[in-house]
This record gives sequence, C-alpha cells and structure tokens, in this order.
Amino acid sequence: MGVKITDTILRDAHQSQAATRMRLSEMLPACEILDSIGYYSLEAWGGATFDACLRFLNEDPWDRLRALRKALPHTKLQMLLRGQNILGYRHYADDVVDAFVRKSVENGIDIIRIFDALNDLRNMEQAAKSTKKYGAQVELAMSYTISPVHTTDYFVDLAKQMEQMGADTICIKDMANLLLPYDAFDLVSKLKAAVKCPIHLHTHNTSGTGDMTVLKAIEAGADIVDTALSPLANGTSQPATESLVATLRGTQYDTGLELDKLVKASAYFKTVAVRLKNDKILDPKVLSVNINTLLYQVPGGMFSNLLNQLKEAGKEDKLEECLIEVPNVRRDFGYPPLVTPTSQIVGTQAVLNVLTGQRYKMVTKESKALLAGEYGRLPAPVNEDVRKTCIGDTPVITGRPADKLAPEMDRLREEIKDVVTKEEDVLSYALFPQVAKAFFEKRAQKQKLDIPVTVTEV
Repeated sequence: MGVKITDTILRDAHQSQAATRMRLSEMLPACEILDSIGYYSLEAWGGATFDACLRFLNEDPWDRLRALRKALPHTKLQMLLRGQNILGYRHYADDVVDAFVRKSVENGIDIIRIFDALNDLRNMEQAAKSTKKYGAQVELAMSYTISPVHTTDYFVDLAKQMEQMGADTICIKDMANLLLPYDAFDLVSKLKAAVKCPIHLHTHNTSGTGDMTVLKAIEAGADIVDTALSPLANGTSQPATESLVATLRGTQYDTGLELDKLVKASAYFKTVAVRLKNDKILDPKVLSVNINTLLYQVPGGMFSNLLNQLKEAGKEDKLEECLIEVPNVRRDFGYPPLVTPTSQIVGTQAVLNVLTGQRYKMVTKESKALLAGEYGRLPAPVNEDVRKTCIGDTPVITGRPADKLAPEMDRLREEIKDVVTKEEDVLSYALFPQVAKAFFEKRAQKQKLDIPVTVTEV
C-alpha cells in the first residue's frame, strides 16, 4: 500500500506563504482537476482561513466551505481546529465547540485535525467527542517541539493517550520544521510500534529539511503526509507534492497519483501565486531557507513578528538578544511548544524583557494567563519565582480550563439576533465578534441593494 497525500494548497500553503489571502474565486476553477487526482484529503478550511475570510476577503467562511464541498464531491475535506480555542484566541464553552463542530461537519468537513498548543489533551476532549458524534474522522495532533521534557518517549506516550481518546489518525504537527530527518525516522518507527492508528506527518520546509524529513518518515512507516502543490510549496509552506510523488514512483511507497494531473493543477496555481506576488502579499523571502528555526527553535512566523516588534520600537539591533531570550522565557514558562498562541506570548515577553532591561518588569496579560493555567497544563514545572513576580498570589487553575466556562450559545444568539440569518452566523460572531458584526452589516447593505453576496475582490 502506497503513501497517502493530503494537499494543503487550499489552506496551509497560502496561510504560510501569503497570509491566507487566496480567494474562493481563485480556488473554484481548480476544483475539477483537484477532485480527480485521488488525494487522501484536501486541507481546505480552519486555521486562519476563517478570520481572513471575514476580515480581509469579505467572504463568509461558511459559504466558502459549502462551495468547496459542492465542487469537490469525490475528495475528503479536512480542517484544522485548535481544540477548545476552535479558530479564535480564547477558550470557548463546550456548547460552542460542539455547535461549531456540528456545523463544520454539516457543511462538508470529513476530517478534523484537532490540536492544542500545550498538548493538553483535556483541551481536545470536547472537540474529539463532538467530531465522533457528528460522524467525521478525528485526527488528533501532537504539537512537535524540542525541550528537555519533549522526548521521543513523551510523544509516544501522548500518542497512546490519543488512541485511547478515540483518534482515528494521529498527526505529528511539526509547525516549526524542527523535526529533523533521522529524528523523524526514530519517532515514526516508535509510534508505529506503539499504536494502531495511521500516522500522519505535517511539516514545513522553513529550515530546508522538510523534504528529507518527509522521506525518512515514509521509510519509517508514516501512512499519510502533508504536501503542497509547487507554486505555493517550500519555504514556510510544505514540501512540494509533485517532487514527492515523482520520488516515490515505482517504489513500495508509490502514491498512485498521476504527475500529469498534478502538473495541470500546478499550472493553474502558478497564476494565483503571481497575483499574490503582484499584490505584495507573497514575499519571496518566505521561500528562502531560514536556519534561525533550528538555531533558536523559533518558527518562521514568530521570527517575523519579533523583527516587526523591534522595528516598531526602533530597536532592530536588539534582535540577537531577543532570540537568545526566547528560550529563557520558554524555560521559565514550563517549555510550551511555540505555536499559536504560545509563540506570540513567549516572543512578546522576550522582547519586553530585553527592551525594558529588566526581566519581567513588564508582563503581558497573556503571559499572566499562561502562568495562571488559563491555557491549560504546561508541559513542565514553571519557574516559581517568575510566576510569583508575574501573577503574585493569583490562584493557579489546575483543572480543565473550560470547566470554568458557562454555556455561551444562548447568550450569543440573543446578542446578535437582529443581524444573523443562520446558526453559522452566531458561531462567526462567537469567534470574531467585531469583525463578524462588521461583515454582517456589509452583507445586509448589499442585500438591500440586491447585490449578490458572493466573493468580493480585495
């Protein structure tokens, strides 16, 4: 049996390279050829697509999902969900998570990849239960990172717990491209020996090692891998689909995908990539090898944020100091993996520590929340002196954070009852209140003028 391919061209590829700015109108012309290729799945929704649709593209993300489902009748659609954070930036009550998963499945999602920034499985429980309840596949993802506590044994134990939670597949989510090729071989080999679930590898090519990591993972028994069609592949995105398919052709790992169809799909997406470059959305810098990822364990997006924060403060000369401070803050905070939102929390705190000249003289509310257990259980013990400095005698949450949240859906429905037209609108409002309200107002104005509510160009 060959290796299966999930292509990220409709989601993570343009999220990683072009700030999630591909429009639905640019996706639909490619759907017929994409649907004929025979992918395991197409990652098409979730992550930052929801926010970007409402905020920047003047699209209803639910309309996008329905349109893609209709245009891709033979291919499983996959989405990325941040567990109890859904697609927003805080924890939501269980009834909101359940309603969001229900509507995602009803509107066309087949596979939900669920992760938590801290690998706290309690923050993934409700999303996993709801996904099962509504008939979609549960893919539980471990946020891969490197630290004294994040050993191979740690991830193997995590996978065993995920299988017990009902995972249909288990994903190694290497968001920062820290998983090196031979480490991937070792990890996948041990996971295959420990669990029966198929293993799905997601990595990037930020540090230039992604292709090799994917190949070694396949040799160790990975069942499914994420790749992206070449016009939006490599760099901060995934390794290229066509290159891997050609490499594996005629071997025991042969994907069975036809190169001529992939080439045809790629030719179309080249035109989209050109548009994104012309609009200055896709910066060619994202395609270059960034070895800082390996030196400082700082993901590409986090590195860009650090640099921007320092530019705004006129302190670009402090970049090296900040990069050195990031692992110190991470250690103090109990070694959280650096993925949204923890990457932003740790990075911003490192910048503040350097710019003020005194560590933890200024502390963000997000840093305080992380140390107070509001995001969940940290992987390792925190520096208690730092915690005392940051939050004083504030009680630390030790249980599942969402257990403290009252049901929200009835309140949300009441708040927005005058402008919503469907249940999905309530969920959009739950995740991005201000942005969604502004979108609803624009939509109402267009309907009054009898302008079709379709994709609008930026």
